Amino acid sequence: MSDNQLRLVWIYPDLLSTYGDQGNALVVERRARQRGLDVARLDVRSDQPIPTSGDIYLIGGGEDRPQRLAAERLRRDGHLHRAVENGAIVFSVCAGYQILGHEFINDLGQREPGLGLLDVVSVRGEGERCVGDVLADIDPQLGLPPLTGFENHQGVTHLGRTARPFAQVKIGKGNGTGDGTEGAYNGTVFGTYMHGPVLARNPQIADLLLKLALDVNALPPTDDRWYEALRNERIAAAQQPA
Repeated sequence: MSDNQLRLVWIYPDLLSTYGDQGNALVVERRARQRGLDVARLDVRSDQPIPTSGDIYLIGGGEDRPQRLAAERLRRDGHLHRAVENGAIVFSVCAGYQILGHEFINDLGQREPGLGLLDVVSVRGEGERCVGDVLADIDPQLGLPPLTGFENHQGVTHLGRTARPFAQVKIGKGNGTGDGTEGAYNGTVFGTYMHGPVLARNPQIADLLLKLALDVNALPPTDDRWYEALRNERIAAAQQPA
């Protein structure tokens, strides 16, 4: 971050915004402005180059064909790698999470190369689709409260040696591997299957992204009553017997 301006980049809203994940950009922008930050938000469509000077990059979920198109264009563009090398933070959801890995299965049933920004590989699950509310404990190293979100995916994501699980599932499927893991992260690159949008349900994650971008350990407090009401409602719903 430079010139006291936070540069927020929402990647490919025309391809990867199927499940309301653009709400994540709205939450980060609002919580930054509540702290008095000047925010420059850039929504980058798939026919535009990705800027390399952003502080926080957000990628959402999408259907299979748009996911393949997004992966092709991001590989060809190459600028997200450079942004990460420059210290940028990346937060991805569902299809975006799979794209950040080494490969995933595309709409043609073929192995599609990802960006390799996370040490994960995604395949298509053979069982039931993972759909429903999720409650999980986020990696204690991140110092965050429990994760609440909504999953809707057929993918199964296996973590490699350098990827840490973002959370451990208490309710739900998460990565779908049966080991209880949900999402992954390494350094400043994060991935999760959680919709909701996930940052509206978990504003502390948005604050973590801001703290990483600002290189600070704490942020001024804000009025979180609305967020807490939403969190409590969805956590209670997840805990209801099926």
